[in-house]
Amino acid sequence: MDSPQTSNGGDVDGPPSYFFVAVSTKQNLDLCREYGLAGFPGSQNGAWTFADIEVGDYVSFVYGANAYDLYEVGDKRAVLNAEDLPPWPPLELTRGGTYHFPFRLDLQPKRTLEENLVRSEFRYIAENLLLRGGYSRSHFQADKTTLQQVSQMGRIETTREISADWSSEEGTTHWVRRRGDFHPPEVNKFIEEILHVLLRRRLSTQTGLAEFAQLTGFSEVQDQEMEVLGERALPEGHLDILLKDSEPVGRSVRLPIEVKLNRCDDDDLQQLRNYMTQLQPECPGGVLLAETIPRDFDVPDDVALLRATFSGVDMGEPRTIPEMEKALTLERVER
Repeated sequence: MDSPQTSNGGDVDGPPSYFFVAVSTKQNLDLCREYGLAGFPGSQNGAWTFADIEVGDYVSFVYGANAYDLYEVGDKRAVLNAEDLPPWPPLELTRGGTYHFPFRLDLQPKRTLEENLVRSEFRYIAENLLLRGGYSRSHFQADKTTLQQVSQMGRIETTREISADWSSEEGTTHWVRRRGDFHPPEVNKFIEEILHVLLRRRLSTQTGLAEFAQLTGFSEVQDQEMEVLGERALPEGHLDILLKDSEPVGRSVRLPIEVKLNRCDDDDLQQLRNYMTQLQPECPGGVLLAETIPRDFDVPDDVALLRATFSGVDMGEPRTIPEMEKALTLERVER
């Protein structure tokens, strides 16, 4: 086994992303719109959403079959006294337990709109929802084309002022790789989706994308502006990361990336191959990324095999997103 190439990146700002945030009730939707806030529960899913959406990204709400408004994320806060703070009532689970909403995004209104998702402009997000069978997640990433189209809907928001001046105690979010002893929102479990976040942030920068192209050998992703989309639903399953042309002209390169937190196996390789077939004829290959690679693992020539490690940090101790992003190292594994 030969592993001659490695890449280790830092925390560099990339272009803004666009997300649809799902709300569970009309009451919660009205409160989000009234106060210019998005809130997520103190769960693994809530912590992942908080890590995935950055200041400067754009957000719309989705409830029922409609999309609501367009906002820019002005700030993000992990509040420690969420149980004492408005505006949302506690989330009572059917199996017992109560969730509050410590992960919060402060939103700056850009456009006011209420549009049905059956419009062709929402095809990207509508396909995601349909193939997933509904709102099984709290957020869904849309592509640049969808953002451009939504930016022409409804009316521009220039007059509405939002006031949500509540006294909150804020903490710093960390993720840790160990069993038990988690204390959201400050200490959260490191799950595979956080590795997705780190990789997507890396590839959203020109430097990170160039290093990735060199590691994988897929020079096509350097030829024009690319965008990095998380968790794209396809008929063959849920693709972890999709690299695609943001403004295709004459062609549309699409590179699927399958990510495994621990060990990869033949089933993961077959799943990636299914995605590659689904994305043909404009798919140059695929990337399988894992932390542990079996010794007897063999991949075809059109699949790049990458090992992910965290250099110089103990992941058994709580780490911030910037700390993990800086430590993440990608290594090409040749067979």
